[in-house]
Amino acid sequence: MTRHISRRLAGTGALLVAGALTLTACGGSGFEEPADAAGETTELTSSDDALTVLIASSGDAETDAVTDAVADWSADSGVTADVQVAGDLPQQLSQGFAASTPPDLFYLSPDAISGYAENGSLQPYGDLLANKDDFYPSLVENFTVDDTFYCAPKDFSTLALVINTQLWEDAGLTDADTPTTWEELATVAETLTTDDRAGLALSAEYQRLGVFMAEAGGGLVVDGEPVADSEGSVEGLEYAQTHLEDGTFAYAADLGAGWAGEAFGKELAAMAVEGNWITGALTNDFPDLEYTVAELPAGPAGPGTLQFTNCWGMAADSPNQQAALDLVEHLTSAEQQLAFSEAFGPMPSIQSAAPDWTSANPDLVAFLDGAEYAQFPPTLAGATDVVTDFNSQLESLETGDPQEILGTVQSNLEAIAE
Repeated sequence: MTRHISRRLAGTGALLVAGALTLTACGGSGFEEPADAAGETTELTSSDDALTVLIASSGDAETDAVTDAVADWSADSGVTADVQVAGDLPQQLSQGFAASTPPDLFYLSPDAISGYAENGSLQPYGDLLANKDDFYPSLVENFTVDDTFYCAPKDFSTLALVINTQLWEDAGLTDADTPTTWEELATVAETLTTDDRAGLALSAEYQRLGVFMAEAGGGLVVDGEPVADSEGSVEGLEYAQTHLEDGTFAYAADLGAGWAGEAFGKELAAMAVEGNWITGALTNDFPDLEYTVAELPAGPAGPGTLQFTNCWGMAADSPNQQAALDLVEHLTSAEQQLAFSEAFGPMPSIQSAAPDWTSANPDLVAFLDGAEYAQFPPTLAGATDVVTDFNSQLESLETGDPQEILGTVQSNLEAIAE
């Protein structure tokens, strides 16, 4: 059985070559016909039923963009489609499958695909996509289980350092002060911290704090092996802990914000560790705020960040899979993905959109540059529960023991990797 787990993106990353984004191949489909988990040919259902689309959203910008795109397709196709925004996507998706009432299409993360594929909840449709060869191979790899390409990657993002330009200048900082090392990040965070504002905001979760683990040479799963309790992983969390303790770093929740992008937008923090989805949220909610984006500062082991993607999952029980496939092709077209990028910031998952994206987003190149060395969160079956438990422990990192926390994570990863 093939398992696709977190690895450094050095060999499978996103590189800006000759003005276009290209990902080196680490797999890919190459399939002639769709197959179910047992390798048998499958056919899509077709009916007059309406479609339900369940998404998670970074804010109004993403919600509006997806809703409008689905509405446009619905008007053209004549098929009714309703977009619903989940408050807790994993929970609502799980409940829908358990009750045999899943949405037809839904955001699906790489760490969840193995479990749903194995229990037969998903319809593998990847090889039916007219644009299947346009997706970056490394993104296809995220949604391939047992050599079956299940679903279309909808976009991808990395994490970078987002800086409030005005607060930066007010603190007497210049472009020359843009941090490139942990020491420099600590210095500017201290300079930017006031009684009413933290220097740096981030979320209390591996999906943000994991950048420090990567920058110290650690991670959760690297090159197929769990390394959560490695020296680098511990050093990364200890670095974050030190600056949570001194108040120059702060969790968004402790600043009274729902996420770091909100804390940044409300100027409760002068910097934030966030993904390129923050651009849409800031444009929509804080249109007058000026900011710049820089690559995350390198740690003891060099640069590091995390890369994220989701696919458009399709339910095996959907009565109208043919229409759902048509909708996915619309949502992953170059034109639509570029519109999504403009609206809320993700990078398109298809190669044909790369030239237009790079020319339209010169100020966001740091997100693209980070993809060259980014790590993927683990994708093996059971990883969702491991990361959820890890995140619950990270909420009290300021007073916790990084070595002990990561020892538990290591044990949990080794148990599911067997």
